[in-house]
Amino acid sequence: MKTIERQKAIVFRREGRSIKEIARIVGVSKASVSVWVRDIVLCKKQLSVLKRNGFSSEIIEKRRKKRMENEQVKRDAITTFAQKDIKNISQHDLRLIGLCLYWGEGGKTHQGSARISNSDPAVIKVMMRFFREICMVEEKKFRGHIHIHSHLETEKAEKYWANISGVPRAQFFKTYAKPSIASKNKKDGLPHGTFDIYVCNTKLFLQIIAQIEKIKKIAVG
Repeated sequence: MKTIERQKAIVFRREGRSIKEIARIVGVSKASVSVWVRDIVLCKKQLSVLKRNGFSSEIIEKRRKKRMENEQVKRDAITTFAQKDIKNISQHDLRLIGLCLYWGEGGKTHQGSARISNSDPAVIKVMMRFFREICMVEEKKFRGHIHIHSHLETEKAEKYWANISGVPRAQFFKTYAKPSIASKNKKDGLPHGTFDIYVCNTKLFLQIIAQIEKIKKIAVG
């Protein structure tokens, strides 16, 4: 029988301490403390303090972190399950992905060239694969064009997009730098601007548009 621990627990409880706190201080389980102090009745003031402490900023923060951890576990499980059927991307898949990206983001009015603009480096990388592997575009046919706010570093952006696309800076059009009052002295969400891929080839443009139209017919029915 843990006589000393029991006596300490009773003293602490009479002082108005919580079961959890007593268990931590004495070094026993909450179940043991709960049995030892079950006959002790706390006054309204003590109960009020315990209730208030239960909503302290420290407790609230711990509960918030615990909820976030639990939510993250759920999200990770959903993500893992959702990704399990995606194992690889075939050339056919790449063709459809490239066409659908072009359908949503590509230029459709200038018939002399195929063009797509985006600020997401992953989109640019995928489209460069599409042009190179599916459309068999020669490297010398690529042109790059950057749109960026004038208060940002143009040269840094050019190096960035050249690395992402694999297109030499020598094949870039002159970077278009536009003033932005809204972004002045604020963190810019597009530090490298937006990148355009150009392939000046009327035949390629017409082929892409034709294939997109075929996808529309099949998908819509």
